[in-house]
Amino acid sequence: MKGEDLAGYTDVSTGVRAPANAAGGAAQVAPVSVPEIRSLLSLAVAAVVVAALYFGQDVLIPITLAVLLSFVLSPLVDLLQRIGLWRAPAVILSVLAALGVMALVGTLIASQATSLTVNAPSYARTIESKVQGVRTFALDRLASVTREIGGRKAADVVAPNRAVPGAAPADAPVLTPGERRPVLVELAQPQTSPFVIARTILQPILGPLETTIIVLVVAIFVLLQKEDLRDRFIRLFGSTDLHRTTMAMDDAGDRLSRYFLSQLAVNTCFGIVITLGLWAIGIPSPAMWGILAGLLRFVPYIGSFLAAVAPIALAAAIDPGWTLVIWTALLFVIVEPLTGYVVEPLLYGHSTGLSPVSVIVAAVFWTWIWGPIGLILSTPLTLCLVVMGRHVKSLEFFDVLLGDRPALSAVESFYQRVLADNPDEALAQAEALLADRPLIDYYDGVILAGLKLAAEDEARGTIDRDRALRMSRTMLAVIDDLHDHVAVDPGRGALPDPVPYSSGTVACIAGRGPFDEGVAAMLAQLLTHQQVNVRRIGHDAVSREAIGGLDLSAVSVLILSYIELAGTPAHLRYLIRRLRQRAPGVTVIVGLWPEGEEVLANPDIQRAVGADHYVGSLREAVEAATAALAEAPAARVA
Repeated sequence: MKGEDLAGYTDVSTGVRAPANAAGGAAQVAPVSVPEIRSLLSLAVAAVVVAALYFGQDVLIPITLAVLLSFVLSPLVDLLQRIGLWRAPAVILSVLAALGVMALVGTLIASQATSLTVNAPSYARTIESKVQGVRTFALDRLASVTREIGGRKAADVVAPNRAVPGAAPADAPVLTPGERRPVLVELAQPQTSPFVIARTILQPILGPLETTIIVLVVAIFVLLQKEDLRDRFIRLFGSTDLHRTTMAMDDAGDRLSRYFLSQLAVNTCFGIVITLGLWAIGIPSPAMWGILAGLLRFVPYIGSFLAAVAPIALAAAIDPGWTLVIWTALLFVIVEPLTGYVVEPLLYGHSTGLSPVSVIVAAVFWTWIWGPIGLILSTPLTLCLVVMGRHVKSLEFFDVLLGDRPALSAVESFYQRVLADNPDEALAQAEALLADRPLIDYYDGVILAGLKLAAEDEARGTIDRDRALRMSRTMLAVIDDLHDHVAVDPGRGALPDPVPYSSGTVACIAGRGPFDEGVAAMLAQLLTHQQVNVRRIGHDAVSREAIGGLDLSAVSVLILSYIELAGTPAHLRYLIRRLRQRAPGVTVIVGLWPEGEEVLANPDIQRAVGADHYVGSLREAVEAATAALAEAPAARVA
C-alpha cells in the first residue's frame, strides 16, 4: 500500500525500522562491521572501568593498598615459613610488624606536628617580615628604574599626619547630645556535652582508622589465599596454557615483590638521610619532614621537589636571614640525584620498565581518579599493569602502551623507516644495533628480514612497483653507508679473519624482484670484507637478450639471490643453465632468503634447479663462497 511505502518497512531479522527512500522503495541499512563493534565495546568497557574507579574509590583504594602491602610483606612471610612457621602465624606476624611500623610512624608524625604548632605564631611573624622586606626591596627597585627611565625625580612621599597626644582619633565617632554610647555585647558559648567533645576528637581519625583496618584485613586474606587467587587469575586470563601462565604469574609476583621492597627500602633510607640532614641544619620537626619526603618520593620525577617545599618554607620562617633556606635546598639537591642515579641503579637496575611518558600520564590519571593517594600509588599501579601485560596475552596492550620496550621490533622498525623513505633514521638504528653485534648478524637478522616483509607486501599489491623501487634505493643507501663500518667489539658470531685470495672472482647476481638488488649488495660487501674479488651483476645483465655480452671468464663462484621464489622455479633453472653455458665449471650457489623456503628442504626441486649449493642466510652464503674459492686450483695465496 502507498501508506506502507511511505512509512518504510521493518527488517524482521534485525528488528530495525528503515524509512522509505525518495523513490518509494525501502532504504538500505548499512551493516556494522565486527571491528567497529569491538571498538565500541572496548570504549564502553573503558568508560565503565574509569567510572568504577572514580565512584568506587572508597572501596578500591583500601583494596589496592592491601594488595600492594601483600607484595611488600610476601618476602617476609616466605622467610618466616622457611624457618618453620606455618603460613597463618607467619602472615599474622608480618601484618602485626607492618601495623607496628605504621603506628610508630603515625605517633612520630603526631608528636612532631604538635611541637611544630607551638611556635607557629612566631614563624608567621618571621615570614611576614621577610615578605614585607622583599616587597619594600621590589618597590624601591621599581621606583629607581622608573626614575632612570622617565628622567624625573620621585615625588615626595607625604607622611600621614601624626596623631596629637590626648586628642581623639580622627575616625572616632562623634556623639550628639542625648545619644547613648553603644554597649559591647559578648556571646557566651553553650556548655559542650562530653558526647560532642568525643565526636569532635574521634571524627578526624575515624576515616584513616577505618581504612587501616580494611587494608590490614584484606592484606591478611590476600597473603593467606595467595595460591588460590593466583589460580583464579589464571582461570580468567590464561587457562589455555596453564603451565606457562603459572610460571609467568609466579615470576611476575616475585618481580613486583622485589621491586616494591627495594623501592620501599630506598625511599626509607632517603627519608632517614633527609631527617638527619634537617636535624643537623636545625629545622624543627625533622622526622616529620623526613617521613613526608620518603612518602612523596613514590611520586615520579617531582616527589622529592614537592617534599622540599615545606622544609624550605619552614627554614625561611625560623631564620631572619637566608642561610637555613640555602642549606635546606642544597640538602635535597644533593641527596635526590645521588639516590636516583647511584643507589637505585645499583640496587634494581636503571629502569623500572615504564616509559617516561607513561609515568607522567599515569600520575595525572591516578591523581584525577583518586587524588593525592592516587599520585603516590601511580607508579606502583602502572608497574603492576605493565608486568601483567608482559605475562598475560590478553593484557598485552598495557605493555605496549605503558612499557619502555620498543613497540616495534628491530625488523619492523627498519621496514617502517624504509617505507617512509628515511635512510638517516634507518642508519641511526643500524649504528645503535651494531654496537653489540657483528655486521653480518645485523644484515641477516634485520635487513634481510625487512626485505622479506617488503617483498611480501609487494607481492600482495600493498605497494606498487615505483614505491618498491624507491624503497630499494633507500635500502641500498643504508647498505652503502655501512660499507666502512668496523665493529669495536664484534663478540661471538663474527666471521673469521679474512684470507686473501690470489685468483677467482665471486659474482653476486640479483634476482628479478625489486629487493633482490639489496641482498646482492649486502653479500658483495661482506665478501669484500673477506678480501674476495667481487662483482655485482644486475638481473637485466643475465636476461636472454643481454647474457651474450656478459663476460664471466674470471668468475669462479656465482651467487644468485632470490627473496621470493613462488611455485616451480623454472625461471631459475633456465637462468642457471644459461650461466653454465657462459662459464663452464663455475660453482653456482643459490640464496633463497630467508631460511625455511620449500626449495631448501625439497631434494627433488634442488635437483631440478641444478645449483651446487643452497643457502638460506648471508652467513651461509659467505662461508659457501669462501669454501668454494679455497677448493679452486691455485686460489689461495701461498
